[in-house]
This record gives sequence, structure tokens and C-alpha cells, in this order.
Amino acid sequence: MSKTYIASALIFGAFCGILIPSQAFAWNEEGHRIVALIADHYLDPAVKQKIETMLSADTDTLTQHDIASEAIWADTHRDLDRKKAQARFAVTDTWHSLAIELSHPDIDAACGGHPPLPKGTPASQGPAACSLDKIRQFTAELASKGVPAPEKLLALKYLLNLVGDLHQPLYVSDDHNGGGDQLRVVGGGADRGTLRHYWDADFLDFLGDDPKAIADDLADGIRQSKTFEKMSEGSPKDWAEEAFGLAREHAYGKLPAKKPDGSYELPPDYVTDAIETMRLQLARAGVRLAAVLNHALGAND
Repeated sequence: MSKTYIASALIFGAFCGILIPSQAFAWNEEGHRIVALIADHYLDPAVKQKIETMLSADTDTLTQHDIASEAIWADTHRDLDRKKAQARFAVTDTWHSLAIELSHPDIDAACGGHPPLPKGTPASQGPAACSLDKIRQFTAELASKGVPAPEKLLALKYLLNLVGDLHQPLYVSDDHNGGGDQLRVVGGGADRGTLRHYWDADFLDFLGDDPKAIADDLADGIRQSKTFEKMSEGSPKDWAEEAFGLAREHAYGKLPAKKPDGSYELPPDYVTDAIETMRLQLARAGVRLAAVLNHALGAND
């Protein structure tokens, strides 16, 4: 994305601050690191110590064991499963999304009617049709005193990732197009790609190249605007509905007219709005991840 485009496009409110160009980020990697690092600002001291102790005992070699690195473990594990099975999809793919259809929004249908976890089956091995159900299952495990330490560690690592996924608008919505994967778009100086990829990566390209600096900036904005309490309110279902509303109003609702070849050329105001929306969702995800962890691990005292 060009510096000229950035200078003309990035017009944000007081909360959003100043942004700089960078190499592309991906929501399932750098975006998750940002969410985890924002959450780290708001963890209760005792909970933060518990998390550090749990992660330091992790022997899995897929990622390093700081909170930011562990936030991408679930995606790394999923990709490894795909390669092992030589399949396009991993068993856990449905754990990361909530495909609420724009034309008939129904969370229960998107979650396959919320099939219960079979009795005695750990959440890390049990099925679910959507991220919302897995967040509930893993939160219950993390809060339980009777769950074995290895499973509780997996619950923590999945939550570090899935709460972020729940706040990406294209991960909680669908318009019969594979969550935006079938819509071709171009704009903002980025290469032609899918709408899903733009919201995954290209819009985050503007945020900077240091996840910690971005997280610190967003956390500082939250403190200055005194929005922490309001952001942390609600349940995962409420947060999913909120993200779905953003998908409907912003990701899809602000699309320009379709071009003759069926693709979309995104104007500067669409890109600007999308970047602002993503910043807000990263901030919300970080605050709410902290709230989930504080509640679950605080319950173990």
C-alpha cells in the first residue's frame, strides 16, 4: 500500500490515533499477537502470574511460550493438522468461525443447534460447529478446578486465539460466499485479492510493524477514553452479534457497485472505514480476552 494512499485515507477519531505504513499483517498471526498483548495490559496480577506459570510449563514446540506467541498456537496447530491429513480443512476449522448468514441471521443455525460436548470428552477433542460454542467450552474448562493441567493449558491456548476470531467481522458472517473468500476486491494500493483476505491482512497493513507498539497504543487509547468497562460488558454471544453487525454495515454494506467482471474496486473511504473498524475490534477483543481470563482463572482462587 502506498504512502500517498495512507496519507489521504487515514482519517480517524481521537481513539484511533496516528497510523504508519508497514508490511502486511494477518489477523490470524500478528492480529492475534496484538489482541493478546492488549489483554496483557488488563489481566489481574494474580491471573497474569497464573497464565505465565501455565505457559512456561508448555512443552509444545509449535510456538514460543509468551502470551503473544501462544495466541497463534491454535492456528499453527490447525495448519499442522491439515498437512498431516493432507486435507484442505482441519478438524478444528469450524472452531474458528461463526458463519451467520446475512440474509437469515441465526446464531443457533450457524452453530448447528449447539450440539453438546459428549460427556467425559475434553473440549480439545470434542466437536463443535462454531467458535462461540468452543469459547464457552474452553472457558468452562479453564474455570474448573477438576480439569487436568494439560487440558487446562490447551483451553487457555485456544481461548487466546478464538476470542480474537470472534471479533473479526468476516469470521462471524457469510453471504453465501465462503465468508468473503469468493468476493474479489482491489483497493488501497494492495494486490487484488478476496474480501476475506483484505479484512484478514491488507487493512492491518496500516497499523505498523511492531505488535507490542500497536497494542500499547490501543491500550493507551482505551485508558484515555475510559472505555474499558463498557468494552468488557456483555457475553461472547453479544460480542458475536456486534461483530456480525459490523460485517453487515461495514464490510458488506459499504461495498461499492459491482464491476462488470463481478469484482469490487474499494474506494478510499471504504478502506479508511475498514481500518478504523479493525482497530476498534482489536481493542475490544483484547479487553474482552482479559475479561474472560480474569473471570475464569480468578474463579480458581
